[in-house]
Amino acid sequence: MSAAAMSRLTQLAAWRPAALALGLGAVSVFGFAPFYWFPLPILALALLIRLLHGRGPRQAFALGYAFGLGWFLAGVSWVYVSMHAIGGMPAPLAALAVVLFAAYLALFPALALTLAVRWPLPEAVRWLLAAPALWLLTDWLRGTLFTGFPWQAIGYAQVPMSPLAGYAPVLGVLGVTGVAVFTAGALALARWLPIAVAALVWLVGWALLQVPWTRPVGAPVTVSLIQGNIAQSLKFRPEQLAETLATYRRLTLESPARLIVLPETALPVFLDTAPPDYLAELAAHARRNGGDLLLGVPEREGDRYYNSVVSLGTAAPQVYRKVHLVPFGEFVPPGFRWFIDLMHIPLGDFARGRPDQPPMQVAGQRVAVNICYEDVFGAELIHALPAATLMVNVSNDAWFGDSLAPWQHLQISQMRALETGRWWLRANNTGITAILDARGRVVARLTPFTTGVLHGTAQGYSGLTPYARWGDAAALGLAVVFLAVAAGLGRTARRR
Repeated sequence: MSAAAMSRLTQLAAWRPAALALGLGAVSVFGFAPFYWFPLPILALALLIRLLHGRGPRQAFALGYAFGLGWFLAGVSWVYVSMHAIGGMPAPLAALAVVLFAAYLALFPALALTLAVRWPLPEAVRWLLAAPALWLLTDWLRGTLFTGFPWQAIGYAQVPMSPLAGYAPVLGVLGVTGVAVFTAGALALARWLPIAVAALVWLVGWALLQVPWTRPVGAPVTVSLIQGNIAQSLKFRPEQLAETLATYRRLTLESPARLIVLPETALPVFLDTAPPDYLAELAAHARRNGGDLLLGVPEREGDRYYNSVVSLGTAAPQVYRKVHLVPFGEFVPPGFRWFIDLMHIPLGDFARGRPDQPPMQVAGQRVAVNICYEDVFGAELIHALPAATLMVNVSNDAWFGDSLAPWQHLQISQMRALETGRWWLRANNTGITAILDARGRVVARLTPFTTGVLHGTAQGYSGLTPYARWGDAAALGLAVVFLAVAAGLGRTARRR
């Protein structure tokens, strides 16, 4: 065989591990909603760790990067839908944007694995202590930099069916992620003692699921969550406004519930330009029911614009203004106006609401509201506790079409329910509209892309989970402790 042929074969052999890592990352998407095959991401990561055996930091970066690229290309492919199918961006540019976005996100798992391999540690210490802590910390970094994008953390895949979900009320999604990576490391080592310890960790997780961290308070409240199913392509067209108003009026007047919730920007006009008689009719209906209505509507104050939820009904008028805005969706990062101009999206630079807004006093409950993407940031929501008895998320996932995004968003809310120990009410324009109990279980939901009202009851809760007390500090603190212990064990091993 010629030297050139040998060189080509060597190059192909070098690509095979990267292709395998890419595939392992891609199949992990089936661990998340709507599939809920929760062991799959852990098994995929365990195989990746096996693949790293005997390799140096550069190879660890390459394989970790390939794994992350497959992970995020599959997991956030719905970004293409929002840019091209909804936003009208040319298909090649939208595809390139998704690839670049996934390429950025893939840096974080690559960094975690590179640091773990680079550190001179015994194998058990590397994969049972250092790697889980480093992965947790890089996931936290991913959720913080440039306003953050913590979507598709491994911990989300464990909700609500995995025993590891029991760690959510204690350590939050970061902690669940760390325990999942620990499990992957134990499986990769393929030794009885690490696997036995991992089994014990899972047993503790199951036991934690049985702990009633919070307690019911008061009588259940009747609720109606309205899914208008207004296509995003029509939502902001002036000629569609009358039909949109008529749809929400009809669905609202059908509801006998004490608490009625409409989705994000249900009214696609500013509050001060909405027909006064229309708002008065909705308020009157809520009063007849002895309760209140929460309405998603843009709002302005002087030259400042807000993505807001306002209350109408028996209680005094109240407002919640969105705090954590979506880059490219609700504000334009400096230097990126050209990018927004490629999409036909009605975008204004929204202002941020105050981060310490109190719960609304409506329908006999204290309701903490968050809007759409805000429920991805669990640590930013716990300020409303223990005052809040119910949590409400209003969203418009029509931006992402019939993709994985609405299902993944539902699973994120399931994690938030576990972290806060509260029922969550999700009113979503096209779905998924759902009622979740305090254990993150779906009590009832509407079929996506249908017009309807989800009627049910929700139970108010009081008290605090450990996560609601500590936020991410506990998980981050444990990660630092794990790294310190790993460093100490590494020094001891090198002296020998």
